[in-house]
Amino acid sequence: MAAPIHTLQYGQTRIAWCFRADSRLKRHYVTVERGQPVLLRGPRVELAEQEALVRQRARWIRDKQAQVEQPQVPGDVITGSRLRYAGRTWFTEVRHVPGLPLPRLTFTASRFVLECPTGRSVAPPVLTPLLEDFYRQRALGKLPLRVRHWERQTGLQAHGVRVRTFQARWAHCNTHNVLEFHPRVMELPASVLDYVIVHELCHTVEKSHTRAFWALVARHLPGWQVHHAALESAALGAAV
Repeated sequence: MAAPIHTLQYGQTRIAWCFRADSRLKRHYVTVERGQPVLLRGPRVELAEQEALVRQRARWIRDKQAQVEQPQVPGDVITGSRLRYAGRTWFTEVRHVPGLPLPRLTFTASRFVLECPTGRSVAPPVLTPLLEDFYRQRALGKLPLRVRHWERQTGLQAHGVRVRTFQARWAHCNTHNVLEFHPRVMELPASVLDYVIVHELCHTVEKSHTRAFWALVARHLPGWQVHHAALESAALGAAV
């Protein structure tokens, strides 16, 4: 059920917002996206307190809305654009930071922050290496742990984990049974990433996609077809 939309007047600006209760948060957060009502998230509060919280941030909201609604070059990333990670897209804030030597991309618990020395928009050729480096660092931190988990679950054994860029594949088990993963596997939902890992672990035993190979995948991951279909639909393409 969609959250109800409320409005308030701030000077000449009418602000529409909706509230999403989230008991995991200790405080309230405001998100502004292009063409969407302001999203207020946090511990459950009544409507009057929601309005007070939005009004406290009204000037910031007005300025941020003007920023995200500005015309943009098609394909450029601005505040309000969304980038993919871990099976979903995340709000992205672009900050103009004069004097910064090079653009910088970071990720918090709820958004990407893209700091740029040249303005408030970033072209895809500038963003792509930043985003791939982010995926690479996350992959190096998370994949070895997840591979070890599935080694214990399946009894299959790899001879190492690497992160490398392929032209048109998500992962590969090489002749030495080292599992190699494209950095962008970190775009995938956890369940689909697990399927990729199990798939490659099964290649430590069966190198080709034989009937025996798929039987091995099914033994260790029943219902693998759902994850395989999701992977097919997430074919490597533009990251933005």
